[in-house]
Amino acid sequence: MGAQWKAKGKELAANAKGRAFGKLAKDIMLAARNGADPASNARLRLVVEQARKISMPKDTLDRAIKKGAGLTGESVSFEHVIYEGFAPHQVPLMVECLTDNVNRTAPEMRVLFRKGQLGTSGSVAWDFDHVGMIEAEAAIKGADAEVAAIEAGAQDFEPADEAGVCVFVTDPADLDLVSRALPAQGFTVLSAKLGYKPKNPVDPVNLSAEQLEEVEAFLAAIDANDDVQNVYVGLAG
Repeated sequence: MGAQWKAKGKELAANAKGRAFGKLAKDIMLAARNGADPASNARLRLVVEQARKISMPKDTLDRAIKKGAGLTGESVSFEHVIYEGFAPHQVPLMVECLTDNVNRTAPEMRVLFRKGQLGTSGSVAWDFDHVGMIEAEAAIKGADAEVAAIEAGAQDFEPADEAGVCVFVTDPADLDLVSRALPAQGFTVLSAKLGYKPKNPVDPVNLSAEQLEEVEAFLAAIDANDDVQNVYVGLAG
């Protein structure tokens, strides 16, 4: 399941695409506060590339950039909030939200966490590292992820999953630098963002199939909330 939880299955993935556009539009608007030109705004450049990878419509992308940069006359006010806690069976997680109304989001999170446990600030964060995360896939046959990680300046990497996607882990300050270096090492960058990597993930073998289903259902409900941007889970594999 890795550091960042993702919905499984084709139907879930299809249903999630619309939500993905909405979540990414928020990231774009937030990044565009520091300038509408991706060439001079590294954070915006990374999210714009991610938007293109998932085929976000150009009109949607341009509108999000202009709105975030204040070029449309509309006011954009999102607050970044982290909720910490546990899924069922004591699986730790960090829930990253972007919300225009914390008074709406907070009670919704309390309801969603009823089947788990909502913690206080710092109660779970100590068990996660704040890092840069780059998803990439080999663009040429024989590209070596370990060599690429070393040459590009990544701190670590996770081997390719069933879909052929590797995750390169960086220092937060090196996220843009490493993402720019990976193509020269034979990898195509699919996404790049700051996130949370668990230090001591729970081994799924210690959970029954029924317990894992309960965890998956809990995570799916959290991820479906419109204010949730990312869900980082301390579950190995």
